[in-house]
Amino acid sequence: MIQIDKQLIRELFDKAVVNPRLRMNFDLRTSPDDGGQRMLNALMPGTVVPIHRHPMSNESVICLSGKLVEVIYEEDNIAKDFPMGMDAQDVPSGKRFKESARYMLDPSVGNFGCVVPAGAWHTVEVLEPSVIFEAKDGKYGEDGSEIG
Repeated sequence: MIQIDKQLIRELFDKAVVNPRLRMNFDLRTSPDDGGQRMLNALMPGTVVPIHRHPMSNESVICLSGKLVEVIYEEDNIAKDFPMGMDAQDVPSGKRFKESARYMLDPSVGNFGCVVPAGAWHTVEVLEPSVIFEAKDGKYGEDGSEIG
């Protein structure tokens, strides 16, 4: 049994704030044989989540606490600039992107989450220390996920 409570959230924040990546996840699977991905992810402002996609799965994102923006991109073959805060080192494939949508996730105002469609390029901008629940189909590393 895994209990998701204030203590678990506090422990995740404590680990995220000292992690060089400014984030920490907690695996909610009950067995390594579990076929899906379910996790809590504590995200601190300043964390950099590279633009990525999951070609074989939707990604459900529920914000339990904090405030962040889910940003959706389209590939843009003629873009001259990378998205704010990104540079060529962040986009190893050389793909270029243009922003197509932004979704504010803030449970304090009733914006609890979103579903990112399979194949959609996306990232997050963390505005306040936040904890999200994420769920995707397929085992980690075997789900076709790719970084832009």
